[in-house]
Amino acid sequence: MADLPVRRGGESMVSRRGFDPFERMRELMRLEPFEELGRLMGGREQWGFVPAFEVKETKDSYIFKADMPGVDEKDLDITLTGDRLTVSGKRETEKEEDTDRFYAYERSYGSFSRSFTLPEGVDTEHCSAELKNGVLALRMPKLPEVQPKRIQLGGGQQKQGKAKA
Repeated sequence: MADLPVRRGGESMVSRRGFDPFERMRELMRLEPFEELGRLMGGREQWGFVPAFEVKETKDSYIFKADMPGVDEKDLDITLTGDRLTVSGKRETEKEEDTDRFYAYERSYGSFSRSFTLPEGVDTEHCSAELKNGVLALRMPKLPEVQPKRIQLGGGQQKQGKAKA
């Protein structure tokens, strides 16, 4: 079998031995297709950790949920100023040893801050928050006077007269 070209650090070399599928797999595992893009954008820190949020309205409240795996409760800050809800915090990197060798590095770390403008009628005195199994759940109840009320049809009687032709 012909010698295979091997690329390491931008240099092209020809392997002197025969084809080794395990060596080829190790080479492929070291391949980082987005490494150059990361360098151009300032490194991994630029990507940062940004939790994904889900916001929904129910009959009596607004529910915010966010995936925050690896975020400690002590590293989370939730504030409500007027009609502005802000969730901020950080997910810290795990301790790395000098001997650690990564084959993939796709998890992101760092500080984040997300803000939401709340609609009128949120009962700011009775909001609740819970961080459980890596999911943050915020419940913002509506004030009773802004909750929808159902109006029944046929509630009023109208007299109808017949017109003579």
